[in-house]
Amino acid sequence: MKMNESLKKTATSIRKSIIEMLAESGSGHPGGSLSTADILTVLYFHVMKTDPQNPKWEDRDRFVLSKGHGAPVLYATLVEKGFFPKEELLKLRKIDAMLQGHPDMKGTPGVEMSTGSLGQGFSASCGMAIANKLDKRDSRVYALLGDGELQEGLVWEAAMAAAHFKLDNLTAIIDYNGLQIDGPNEEVMGINPLADKFKAFNWNVIECDGHDFEELIKAFEEAKNTKNSPTVIIAKTVKGKGVSFMENQVGWHGNAPKKEEAEKALEELGGVL
Repeated sequence: MKMNESLKKTATSIRKSIIEMLAESGSGHPGGSLSTADILTVLYFHVMKTDPQNPKWEDRDRFVLSKGHGAPVLYATLVEKGFFPKEELLKLRKIDAMLQGHPDMKGTPGVEMSTGSLGQGFSASCGMAIANKLDKRDSRVYALLGDGELQEGLVWEAAMAAAHFKLDNLTAIIDYNGLQIDGPNEEVMGINPLADKFKAFNWNVIECDGHDFEELIKAFEEAKNTKNSPTVIIAKTVKGKGVSFMENQVGWHGNAPKKEEAEKALEELGGVL
């Protein structure tokens, strides 16, 4: 099987798991989870050094889901990679279950940072990258942010610090789907010109299609080869990608599909409940 075909198969499996777990839990965030499935697929199955049998391996690369409400995509990816059994997905958001509505670094293997308060995960990523520099490790740190998350002032403090400390071992990825819980970003609070803002903060800026595996791989490779400055990948995505009736619909930001909707979604993705 060719690499892109393998990545596409994995991303589809991750999307199906997202739908299944959200339908079972009755709550959660499908839109921004589906939009980032291709990004996490490339990271975990092509780019990052990880060991599911040894989640705390000191020389691992680290992924931080700064947009913590997108937890379903992280959980589904960790299952696909073998960090914990798939059965855990159907316990999402249940009392005493491993998987809660936002990532918990103390209770879930493979989760590097407890996130949910927007901007804080990105700041923690900077700290991890600084620590790797001090320890002289070649491990890299990847942080995924929502585009609406960029409205948080904390993000720009972290961006300024990352450039100041020349964190070329840090890559930020923006899930640039244009929608947040209250509507289009540009109506809630405009974030553009996005590339120019990061350039002004002395970041290396790459823009790409967040659903094109070849473009994503090329972007991550460029980030790895960039020296003396952090890199941001502005990945143009589609909210709800892969499920026709969820795509570009702000209403699916934080509403779980009902059983009939889940069945329709899974049918489009090539499977049924």
